[in-house]
Amino acid sequence: MITFLILLLVIVLIVYNFLQHPKFGKKPSGERLALIEKSPQYKNGKFENQSFTPDLAEGESFIGVLFEFLFKKVDRKVPTDLIPSIKTNLLELPLDQDVLVWFGHSSYYIQLEGKRFLIDPVFSGNASPISGTTKSFKGSDIYTADDIPEIDYLLITHDHYDHLDYKTILELKPKIKKVITALGVGSHFEFWGFPKENVIEKDWFEKIELDENLTLYTTPSRHFSGRSFKRCNTLWTSFVLQAKDFKMYLGGDSGYDKHFAEIGDKYGPFDIALLDNGQYNQKWKYIHNMPEDVIKAIKDLKAKRVFPVHSSKFSLSLHAWDEPLIKVSELNANSENPVPLITPMIGELVELKNEKQEFKQWWKGVN
Repeated sequence: MITFLILLLVIVLIVYNFLQHPKFGKKPSGERLALIEKSPQYKNGKFENQSFTPDLAEGESFIGVLFEFLFKKVDRKVPTDLIPSIKTNLLELPLDQDVLVWFGHSSYYIQLEGKRFLIDPVFSGNASPISGTTKSFKGSDIYTADDIPEIDYLLITHDHYDHLDYKTILELKPKIKKVITALGVGSHFEFWGFPKENVIEKDWFEKIELDENLTLYTTPSRHFSGRSFKRCNTLWTSFVLQAKDFKMYLGGDSGYDKHFAEIGDKYGPFDIALLDNGQYNQKWKYIHNMPEDVIKAIKDLKAKRVFPVHSSKFSLSLHAWDEPLIKVSELNANSENPVPLITPMIGELVELKNEKQEFKQWWKGVN
């Protein structure tokens, strides 16, 4: 019994010590917490979605999901080939080009109206606080922080590790002018040494005038947050990026809900929408779009072109690595009103205002 208690104490101390690492960030407190508590989204000591959103679908359990991940024989296909990519030199891109470059998963770079944006960058090759447990696919990490130019606005949708990566943020820190994120997430950035005046935190449906040509709005998503055991103490968000003659929906992680139609009615139509399409499962369908949900969201948002993201870099679910792109392409093609899909390779230049630009289904033939 004494041996067991000693062993238990050692484990507790190891876990406690591990959780002190700065990668876990810092929970909101003081004035920030007081501001959070005034948010309409903050109820019963945590942030909540617009609709009731259980972590798992009805009849499912965490133990059951864990068992399936660890022991059930599932064809969790991951690529054995290198993920195809093109290395566009971002440092030499003329600033008057309105373009997007995808880095895999939900990380991408935008140039619009002479400003540079970086969204949810993860260049460390890992999507977990435990090194080596959620590694990126071979070939998907062709970019590093050294390849990124000075960034006017770093946009962070929420504080999960596959969207907010401590190592990447520290490496990019000297290049970032402003951080724009959701309520509470700024606590991590201040803890990591970012000046308070350089971090902008907003609730849903807030407006940020970037300059005379660009406006950013924060909009809802259906998800959750947290970097440790405490969940939903920071807010999750999506963004609307609007120029005078061009509008983008930058969707963070989200399950399907009424917010897509609400955003479409209030801010749409959109020239381009980036939508969560990957790492889904029926067991957690409320917090990540299923491919058929993406098709519904396209209609709700009134999107002219759609870029399905959240795939092709990490395996965070049980589906095959290429299933999200295969399914959404098929469903879109067979829908009543198909829209052009933006499906570039990692690093391929996307011309934001070129509606006729075509993309190959690059995932075909990749084993």
